[in-house]
Amino acid sequence: MNRVHHPLLVASLALLSLPAFAATCEVTAGVRPPTVVELYTSQGCSSCPPADRWLSGLKNQPGVIALGFHVNYWNHLGWKDPFATPQTTERQRQIKEAIRGQYVYTPQVVLNGEDYRGWRGQRADQLPALKAPDVPGLRLVRSGQQVTAQIGAGKGSAMLGGYWAVLQDDQRSAVTRGENAGETLRNDHVVRLYQPVAPWAADQTRQHTLSLSGVTGQRVVFVVTQADGLKPVQAAALSCDG
Repeated sequence: MNRVHHPLLVASLALLSLPAFAATCEVTAGVRPPTVVELYTSQGCSSCPPADRWLSGLKNQPGVIALGFHVNYWNHLGWKDPFATPQTTERQRQIKEAIRGQYVYTPQVVLNGEDYRGWRGQRADQLPALKAPDVPGLRLVRSGQQVTAQIGAGKGSAMLGGYWAVLQDDQRSAVTRGENAGETLRNDHVVRLYQPVAPWAADQTRQHTLSLSGVTGQRVVFVVTQADGLKPVQAAALSCDG
């Protein structure tokens, strides 16, 4: 018995057989930029777990993008933080210079590019909003293992910068040495990849692409900043599988 395949049915089956990485997902930042919270922390710091728990409490809160930057200058006490990198540590040192701080410290909360010591007990809706005079449009699009940030043109002749961050939640570590020896620590919003981008003219559109090949993470964040790459003006977070 001969079987006749309807062309529409064949086409539908062909679409169903495409690999999962052909799918795309995207997010567009709002005209009101989110509050950007950067926590500089370390698993080797005994005063950091309360700040880590506070940062975890910002998960899934609207209007807030939280990032946990782990630094490496506590590693000499015997416990090497598995999430600390020279790049994330250098970012904190750059912020210290920009805000004319006397030293780097943990836990440090940097809110919208400024040192923020009043974080204890603060809910997401109590945090100061990010105030940017000219907010560029921002759209993140993921296709397979590539994420593209599309930044719209703004006004004026200023320069803009930015950075990528790939985040991971629910990371648990049984600490055996250092100040937190014997504790099992949980970290959310962990920055597993931090990648600055070159500055560009604010009155021009811009596009940046990040490859996720070999990168572990659950959310991809792009933060548009002033030219120095430190003070945010817009941000968006994308959560989707490849």
